[in-house]
Amino acid sequence: MPTFTALPASMQAIDVTAAQQLQFVTVPLPDISGKEVLIKVAAAGVNRADLAQRAGYYPPPPGESDILGLEVAGTVVACGAAVSSDWLGVDVFGLVPGGGYAEYVRMPAAHLLRRPAGMTVEAAAGCAEVFLTAYQAMFVLGELRADQAVLLHAGASGVGTAAIQLARAAGALVAVTAGSDEKTTACLELGADFAVNYKTADFADVLKAAQPQGFQVIVDPVAGDYLPKNLQVLGLDGRIVVLAMLGGRTVPAFDLTQMFKKRGQLLCSTLRNRTDDYKADLVSRFLAQFGSALDSGAIKPVIAKVLPWQEADAAHQLLASNQLVGKVVLKVG
Repeated sequence: MPTFTALPASMQAIDVTAAQQLQFVTVPLPDISGKEVLIKVAAAGVNRADLAQRAGYYPPPPGESDILGLEVAGTVVACGAAVSSDWLGVDVFGLVPGGGYAEYVRMPAAHLLRRPAGMTVEAAAGCAEVFLTAYQAMFVLGELRADQAVLLHAGASGVGTAAIQLARAAGALVAVTAGSDEKTTACLELGADFAVNYKTADFADVLKAAQPQGFQVIVDPVAGDYLPKNLQVLGLDGRIVVLAMLGGRTVPAFDLTQMFKKRGQLLCSTLRNRTDDYKADLVSRFLAQFGSALDSGAIKPVIAKVLPWQEADAAHQLLASNQLVGKVVLKVG
C-alpha cells in the first residue's frame, strides 16, 4: 500500500454516546481495500443525516463506520493496491458512507473529486453531498431538461442552493420555496426566477399564477402536507422527487386521481445506501455535465458557517435551527 507520509496507528474521531451526546474518542485508522484510498481529513460537511443518525433514526449501511459524517475534504495519504499512486498527495473531496468526523477516512477511489484550485478546503467539504444529491434528484431521477421548469422546496438549504445553480446552468426555469424573506432574497440572488416565502403565502396559489403550465420536476425534502400542494402545481408528465420527510411521513388528502390526470410520478430516493458502482457513475455523470463549471467557480457551494470540530454540537444546533442559508462545515484538527 503506497503512502504519502508515515501514518499513525490511531486517530481522533467524534462518537455518539448512548445519551446522544458527542464526544471525542481514539480509534484505529480505517483499513482500506484495494480500490480505496485513505484521506487525511481537513474539513467535514454537516448534514441532516448526521442529526438523524445521532438521534438513532438513520444508521449507516451494513459494514460501514458508525462515526458520523457523509462528506469530507482533505488529502490522499494512502492508496489501495488497485489505485494509482498518482493520487498520493492530491487535494480531494467527496462522499463517504460514514466516518467523516475523524482525522482519517476511507473512500473508494472512483468517488474522488479533485478540489479545484480556487476552492477552499472548507467549501469543498460542503460540496459533494449537496451537488450530487441535487444532480441525482433533478437530472437522473427527474430527467430535467433546459426547456423545463423545476420547483425546489427548502431552496435556501445546502441542497437547495446547489440545485438552483445547477438548474440555472442547465437553462431551466427555477422556482423555490423558503421560510423567510431573507432566504427568498438569497435564492433570487443565486438565480431563482421565483421565490415564495411559505410562511406568508400559499406557495401553490402563487406558483399556479406564476407558472400556469406547472413544473416538470419538483424536488421535495418536506413531504407531509406539501405533497397535495405539489400535485396542484405539477405539470403534465411531471415528477415529484422526495428526498426526506421533514414535514412528516403521512400524507393527508393525497388524491391519486390527480396523479393519473397529469400522468405524474412520485419518486423517493436516498443517496447514502446506493452501491459504490452507482455513486461512481453519479460522480462521473456529474463531472461530465458540470465539472468545468465547478472548476471555474461558476457553480460553488454556499457555506453559511465554518466551526472547529470541537464545536460539532453547536454546528448540529445551527443546522437544526433552520435559520441558515447554505451549509455548515467542521474544520478538523
